[in-house]
Amino acid sequence: MLPTDCAGCRQRRPGLRHGVCPECVDALRALRPGPVRPVPAPAGLPPCHALGAYGGPLRETLLAYKEHGRHGLARPLGALLAEVVAAAAGPLGPVLLVPVPDTPAAARARFGDHLGRLTRHCARRLRAAGWPVRVQHAVRAAPRPDSVTLDSAGRAAAATAAFRARSGHGPTAAGSRVILLDDIVTTGATLAAVSRVLTVQGLSPTGAAVLAATQKRHPR
Repeated sequence: MLPTDCAGCRQRRPGLRHGVCPECVDALRALRPGPVRPVPAPAGLPPCHALGAYGGPLRETLLAYKEHGRHGLARPLGALLAEVVAAAAGPLGPVLLVPVPDTPAAARARFGDHLGRLTRHCARRLRAAGWPVRVQHAVRAAPRPDSVTLDSAGRAAAATAAFRARSGHGPTAAGSRVILLDDIVTTGATLAAVSRVLTVQGLSPTGAAVLAATQKRHPR
């Protein structure tokens, strides 16, 4: 019952539900998944859906979860990601979720695989809604520089060398749609690189689902 900062607006409020105030909860619930595509789009990028633009309460909540240790936000953010998966996958049916992996260094800095937590809650919400869902960690990440410091060409080069297929993945259920999961799409280089690795392994993604999409700023 003690006041704490809302993850979405940073205002100190008492009795927050999952760390977000009622006004920010309403703002997040008002978002509707839709198709997004970076310009230019990298080769191999599957059709991508996002919950919304990387701004406002969505941006602040993601930052609080990823960078400030607010792990309790995994449940509501995972539920929102489930809505995006449903939009990306289309009609109800078998879905294989493949999260983009963290590098070992990033996982240590964030006290665990942040996208893995989101994926578990996302899959749980989808199953409760009747979706046949499997999760497969089919890709591993090699060390790479922080993408925040890179331009578009740098992101593409780093992403190309950053991912390797894991051996021993099981067969995909007949008719399953393979959906890549990530938290944010910027240039699309990471999703495209993972998609290429999976395609070589016979797990060609039919779509990608993310929580937020950055908007490219054009100089005036």
